[in-house]
Amino acid sequence: MGNRKIDVGSKTSDPSPKDEVVPKVESPPEFPFMSALMTAENTSDPCGGRYIYVHDLPPKFNDDMLKECRSLSLWTNMCKYTTNAGLGPPLENIEGVFSETGWYATNQFAVDVIFNNRMKQYDCITKDSSIAAAIFVPFYAGFDIARYLWGYNISRRDAASLELVDWLMKRPEWKIMDGRDHFLVAGRITWDFRRLSEDENDWGSKLLFLPAAKNMSMLVVESSPWNANDFAIPYPTYFHPAKDADVFDWQDRMRKLNRKYLFSFAGAPRPGNPKSIRGQLIDQCRSTKACKLLECDFGESKCHSPSSIMKMFQSSLFCLQPQGDSYTRRSAFDSMLAGCIPVFFHPGSAYTQYTWHLPKNFSSYSVFISENDVRKKNLSIEETLRQIPPQQVEIMREAVIKLIPSLIYADPRSKLETLSDAFDVSVQAVINKVTRLRKNIIQGRTEYDNFIEENSWKYALLDEGQREVGYHEWDPFFSKPKEGEGDSNGASAEAAKSSWKNEQRSQSRKRSSL
Repeated sequence: MGNRKIDVGSKTSDPSPKDEVVPKVESPPEFPFMSALMTAENTSDPCGGRYIYVHDLPPKFNDDMLKECRSLSLWTNMCKYTTNAGLGPPLENIEGVFSETGWYATNQFAVDVIFNNRMKQYDCITKDSSIAAAIFVPFYAGFDIARYLWGYNISRRDAASLELVDWLMKRPEWKIMDGRDHFLVAGRITWDFRRLSEDENDWGSKLLFLPAAKNMSMLVVESSPWNANDFAIPYPTYFHPAKDADVFDWQDRMRKLNRKYLFSFAGAPRPGNPKSIRGQLIDQCRSTKACKLLECDFGESKCHSPSSIMKMFQSSLFCLQPQGDSYTRRSAFDSMLAGCIPVFFHPGSAYTQYTWHLPKNFSSYSVFISENDVRKKNLSIEETLRQIPPQQVEIMREAVIKLIPSLIYADPRSKLETLSDAFDVSVQAVINKVTRLRKNIIQGRTEYDNFIEENSWKYALLDEGQREVGYHEWDPFFSKPKEGEGDSNGASAEAAKSSWKNEQRSQSRKRSSL
């Protein structure tokens, strides 16, 4: 396999004498994935080019974890969140903020089980791996590492990942492409899986740095700008419709709302992080009646109420979405679900992350204000947003509302008919990626010229036909904190730790407010 050169001989106009042996002309090589590519040419097969083979993993890699759901998080009892196929308990519509069905108290880290259950409903599952467009590995990677992030040594944190890779590499399906057609899902940020050193004090597991895992594609809720083996998919929201009509009704409702606030912000300051602009955003929001603020660190339990958060987003034209503890935050998806135009302050919060699910033209659905301008205190967010013409605001809000289907995860126990949800978009993107790779292998070429993994974030932003990256205006946002293949010991690992500390505080506040 690989970039094989084929010598097909040379043409000659002279007929060979009958008693001369005619040399055999080599035919093009039969790659082991040719059958899979050829299914796409069968127009009578609705699954042609879309088949997924799912590994039958030992239950310790998935179902057994759910049986031990109390141990899946140090501070959160995940048992209630793994009910209803991973959606969690239904939400009561006391304030009339939600629609009557499809709303659940979904944990932001529950994508592992939601995605796996959605895959069980996928209409093109095959038992024949030779025709599979991609191969799914139903390992609950996020749940696995969540059990051991605090208070466990690195051998415990790495154990399941090493076992999984060992299991996969012994399978015949792996040998087809050395795992480059395999993908798995983890509902956590990538930094939980990118430990570079063997230092016991270093953060996370080393799953994404294992040689075998570098061949696979891992779908996470936040990816690394500097690595090529992870891809960002949306955080789960609270809305999981069972049928298309539920989505259409919700979109119509979001179009008709009267939004009395120009902008809003839900969040807490980060006084321990000198680079955070949250303090300035809170100050600017407090100083005007045009902004609605939910402060999450001052005993206001409404911050942890899905109803209160969605109500605020539904009443606002724009929703401020600065970096969370890491680049991304679930709130961005909650706000877009409410038809609120997101305002991002760092390109890593959305534009270089969710390239499968969000338009490349970011100004069509969002506003970008550089956090550097906010830090310098020479920019008024209110004035900046007021300068956008009302007609443009209308167009942007409609763009956000049209994005809703591709940003939500439908109820895994049913299936949307005409709409593609976040799961569908993700699976098709993986299939497209594997298909491109296979075609490139046959042609003896690579997808990009002079590929530089450290510039990974740039490649998805290239225009059609472009094969090489150069300077980008966002380069300063992604300067590496340290030399090397990642920054496990740097800012990102610290961000992952902070995320967990804030989850601990969040759970403490929730308990105290009950």
